[in-house]
Amino acid sequence: MKRGRTTNEANSSSSEDTTEKESKRHKIVEKKSTVVQSPDWANLLQDIILQVFQYLPLLDRAHASQVCRSWNQVFHMPDLWRCFEFELNQPATSNLRTTHPELIKQIIKRHSNHLQYVSFKSHFISALTVVFVNSKSLSSLKIDDTPVDDPSLKVLVANNSDTLKLLKMSSCPHVSPAGILCVADQCHGLRELALNYHLLSDELLLALSSEKHVRLEHLRIDVVSENPGQTQFHTIQKSSWDAFIKHSPKVNLVMYFFLYEEEFDPFFRYEIPVTHLYFGRSVSKDVLGRVGMTCPRLVELVVCANGLRPLDEELICIAERCKYLSAVGLGECEVSCSAFVEFVKMCGGRLSQLSIMEEVLIPDQKYSLEQIHWEVSKHLGRVWFPDMMPTW
Repeated sequence: MKRGRTTNEANSSSSEDTTEKESKRHKIVEKKSTVVQSPDWANLLQDIILQVFQYLPLLDRAHASQVCRSWNQVFHMPDLWRCFEFELNQPATSNLRTTHPELIKQIIKRHSNHLQYVSFKSHFISALTVVFVNSKSLSSLKIDDTPVDDPSLKVLVANNSDTLKLLKMSSCPHVSPAGILCVADQCHGLRELALNYHLLSDELLLALSSEKHVRLEHLRIDVVSENPGQTQFHTIQKSSWDAFIKHSPKVNLVMYFFLYEEEFDPFFRYEIPVTHLYFGRSVSKDVLGRVGMTCPRLVELVVCANGLRPLDEELICIAERCKYLSAVGLGECEVSCSAFVEFVKMCGGRLSQLSIMEEVLIPDQKYSLEQIHWEVSKHLGRVWFPDMMPTW
């Protein structure tokens, strides 16, 4: 009996020891499972790092490249520098974080050979010059508010004449028509061009129309006046426009007008091949009437403001003569409901975009505001409502 009790006690003690050991082992496993390992940033796939770097500003990109050797390797990959935007406006009064010009120069000297799509907005002409001098394969170049000049453009052309296809320039007062003409004469593959009206000339249009030049696909002209009466606008000859359209019959000619009413005299006096026309300031009935008579290729028309005189006759004239018109936007204007319905009826289903503020439409004896959307919808072949002015 005593031996049996001893055996049972031993078995019980052994069982308790086993249970205690199992419990300790489970606790150790649980503790290990709760430990979170820190990520190994240095071993991230380079494709992932490349995607992240592409969203970083230049200075942040440079700082990130100093984290480790792997990130520095990604920083110098050619794919990272094919498309880049340099926005470096740091005048002395700026509160923005500055990027030292020497950093720009060092990076550009090493990677300008890889640059293909560049947008440049900088007061540092030296940085832009480094791009022009060292780049060999620029395809797309956008320059805004930069003191680029004619000699700089000549350097650009000398190194990138075979590859440059798109050039957009805005607020570059040091460039002359001769500088743009140099680009057109040498860059025969240029397909898209955007510039201020003061750079447009008969010589430029004729250069773009030469047999050795490819057909231009997109030409944007900004016609801007800051102060009424202080800017003299020249006139482009009809023969130059004719030669240009003969060479590039499918070109989109986009014109943005930011003029005062008394400054429109040189425009729309004879036929002009504009396809997209935007009036950012008030434009007179007379000018809109001339648009209908001189713009047979018009595809899109946006009028932000007119006066208090209804545009009934002008819209009807545009519908009659602009057979390709497919998009219209009217802001602070006035049109009678009857004239508007007639305009839509004449244009028919080709009006794929029709944005008209409700305040533009003036009810008359034939149509009220409640009736007009049904009538317009019928002629468009789809449901249409005028746009409403937000009340907030």
